Amino acid sequence: MIRLEFSWAVALYLSICLGVLILYWAFFEKVKSLPNRSVSDRNVWHCAICTYFYIDSRHSDISVCPRCGSYNKKQIADPEKEVTG
Repeated sequence: MIRLEFSWAVALYLSICLGVLILYWAFFEKVKSLPNRSVSDRNVWHCAICTYFYIDSRHSDISVCPRCGSYNKKQIADPEKEVTG
């Protein structure tokens, strides 16, 4: 059995807890500095045939649906067609 004085046990426990907290803090500071990889509306496509939403950042006008293989044209939102009220 390992003999350990009470003061050394408390110091070891506090050191381990403090080390874990510092690692936890460092990890989340690193995550905050990573670039934001949010998806913009221009990369989200909606298939007119199978109604599947998918992301395609390579094409700007026409894209191929990964589910059904149909070609989709990017639709521009028309403010006159929106219902207000």
